Amino acid sequence: MQTRKVYLYVFDTMADWEIGYLMAELNTGRYFKKGLEPLEVMTVGIDRSPVTTMGGITILPTMAVAECHLNSMDVLILPGGNTWLESIHEPVLNKVSKALNEDVFVAAICGATFGLAKVGLLDTRQHTSNDLEYLKMLCQHYIGDEHFKQKPAVTEGNLVTASGIAPLDFAYHVLRLLDVFTPETLHAWYKLYETQEKKYFYELMTSIE
Repeated sequence: MQTRKVYLYVFDTMADWEIGYLMAELNTGRYFKKGLEPLEVMTVGIDRSPVTTMGGITILPTMAVAECHLNSMDVLILPGGNTWLESIHEPVLNKVSKALNEDVFVAAICGATFGLAKVGLLDTRQHTSNDLEYLKMLCQHYIGDEHFKQKPAVTEGNLVTASGIAPLDFAYHVLRLLDVFTPETLHAWYKLYETQEKKYFYELMTSIE
């Protein structure tokens, strides 16, 4: 029985559009492989207080970071936002550090990569971000230059990182890592949104029959 859970970290100024493609597919499971159920999605806040996203949407977290207990094969999603270099995120970054060594999948996009870089979690792992020079300017203790890849998204082990302008690639990398789509479905799904060509819609529908 599938027990993997998805934890979405939410906070004031969260860039809600960056995780839209991904969360819709994990929550609905509409294109998952036959026999796989949608994943249970829970929102995790700094505490249980309501947060307001960059898009003005109010979210009431399911739990606080202190209540979030990650198990092997669970997924922790870290969206971008304006506050990742502030101390308020230290509790979740501490949890990420432990999770990366315990077979928990961690996916960080845009500003969240700044948070990871700030605490040294990108110093020895292949990764990307919005821009290398900008990352070095913001995170002066970052020494992961040689592992930086100028790509929309990068997967290294159980970690996915992505640029803030690549929400589709971010979703693609996470879905591929979790192995919840067949290769045919994942290809058609990605190409449909990338190109908007209708032939990929029919390929997508055929792939899940």
